[in-house]
Order: sequence, then C-alpha cells, then structure tokens
Amino acid sequence: MRRVAGLVLSALGTFLIILALLTKFVDVGEAVKFPLNEDQVTTLVATNASYFSPSHLAELTGATLEDTLSTEGISAAGTSSTAVWKQFNYVYDRTDAQTVSYSTERLAFDRSSGALENCCGSAIGTNTKVHVSGLGYVWPFNAQKKTYQVFNSTLLKTVPAVYAGTATVLGEPVYKYVENVPATPDGSQTVPGTLVGLTSAAPVKLAQYYASTTTEYVDPVTGGPVKGNSSEHIYLVNSSGTPVLTLINANFVTTPGSVASVVHTAKNYDSQIDLLDFIVPLIIGIVGVILLAMGLILYLVRREAAVYEDEHEVGEVPV
Repeated sequence: MRRVAGLVLSALGTFLIILALLTKFVDVGEAVKFPLNEDQVTTLVATNASYFSPSHLAELTGATLEDTLSTEGISAAGTSSTAVWKQFNYVYDRTDAQTVSYSTERLAFDRSSGALENCCGSAIGTNTKVHVSGLGYVWPFNAQKKTYQVFNSTLLKTVPAVYAGTATVLGEPVYKYVENVPATPDGSQTVPGTLVGLTSAAPVKLAQYYASTTTEYVDPVTGGPVKGNSSEHIYLVNSSGTPVLTLINANFVTTPGSVASVVHTAKNYDSQIDLLDFIVPLIIGIVGVILLAMGLILYLVRREAAVYEDEHEVGEVPV
C-alpha cells in the first residue's frame, strides 16, 4: 500500500512542478494582455506657450495650454491577440479660452508586445491608408533597457525612443525613454504674406518644420506610460530657411492628478502580474517538490523492505 501511495504522491508532485512551470512561462503570457476596453483620460499642461491663433490672425504668447488625451478601447474590433484603441487629442488655451487644435487616431496593436498592426480600421485623422509600425500607445510587458521604435503620428514614421535610465514616480519604479526629433520638414502651409513679414497680403507657400523632444516614464512591468513631458515646436520658414511664424511652441507635462491615477492603476496591475508570474507558480512548485519527495521516500522505503523480505523469507534465521 505504501508503494502505491508513493507512486501516487510522486506523480502528483511531478504534475504540480510541471504546472508551476506552465503557469509561469505559458499561462501568464496568455492571461496578461492589454485590455480591449481601455478607458482613460490623461491631461497635460504647458505654461508660457506660444501658438498661432486663427481667430486673432496673430501669434499669441505666454499662454497656458491644456492637452486632454482621451483613450477608448473599441472592444468589438479587437480579438484575443489584437486590441484596437482610439484617441482624441484636444488642446485648449486656458488663457484666451479658445480651442487651439484637435486630432483623432485609431490604432490596432498586439496585446502582448504593444507592436502596432496594420488592420482593423487603423487611421490617423482622415488618413485611412497610413502604414504604421513600431510601438504606439504602450510599451511591451516587461519592457527592456533598450531603444524602441515608436510611431510618430505627426511625421507618420517611427522615431527611436532611447532608454535613458531609471526613476521613481510616486513610489513606482519606472524606466525613462527619450524621443528626440530634430527640426524636420513636415509639408507646407499657404498663408497671407503679411502674416510672415511681407508687405503684400498675397498668399505665400512656406515650408513647415516640426521638432520635438518627448520623455516617457514607463512602468516596465505593465508597459504603461505613467508620466511624460513633450516639448513641441512647429513653425514656418521662408525661402532662406529662417523661421517666420510659430504655429505652436509648448512644453506639455502630465498633471499631478493624471500621474496619480495612472500610477494607482499600474500598481494594481503590477500586483496581479506578480501574483501570477511569481507567487502562484512558487507555491505550486514548492507543494509539488514536497509531494514528490514524500512519494519517493515512501516508494523507496517500501521497495527496500520488499527486497529485504525477498532475501529473507519469513521464519528463516539468517546465519
């Protein structure tokens, strides 16, 4: 009976050890994914900003701009492997109480790696034929200390996000990534000549340039950005390459309220992932090892007893 019990315990222990390995290396990868039903609003503020106001037909300076990013998951368009999120970006001038700009985008991405996918109605504004690549809304789970390619929705191409060290945001350890875009041609604008210092009001077509530096603080466990600041400069140049009109020049920083909300969410997800990735497999593995050891002990002890009985029959006195 002990031999049978030993075999049963050994088999059960082996099963639990294998289950622990599967839970850590297979099941967690399937269970931990970016959600289909994302619903998040993030606010950034830029002080002492400058921008061109169409209503004033002039460049305004010293403005306080508020950038509201509303991100919503489109659950019906997603699958077990692909999420589809849309984002509405609205910039408002608190100082002059007017709209500065707004834009929309809809992007599909892999629910584990965060890599953008060209499917599911992806669009930047009205451009439904845009080809996307790199990362979009999120970094991958277990983000690494390396450079990632991130899609820039203004230039419609990827730019490198260079790993720039670690930091702590409200007690949450994060990785810092910096995206630096030097002054880059970005189409053209036709404006009245008087807006750019000419004596004639006749329309003049000028080249548009875009430059930005964006720093993202990312929770490496969940791949979610928890804080960021983005310095953006868009301007027009004349034929000699001299800047003649600022369309926007602002440094947007995530507000403390938004940071606190995102960090709280990140910490909750971190705890859940840690439970699945470490604590549960560890407990299952320990129980498996104990049962396997007990089973082997019972089996081997009973086997030795059986061998002894075979060698020395009952009633025989060994010489």
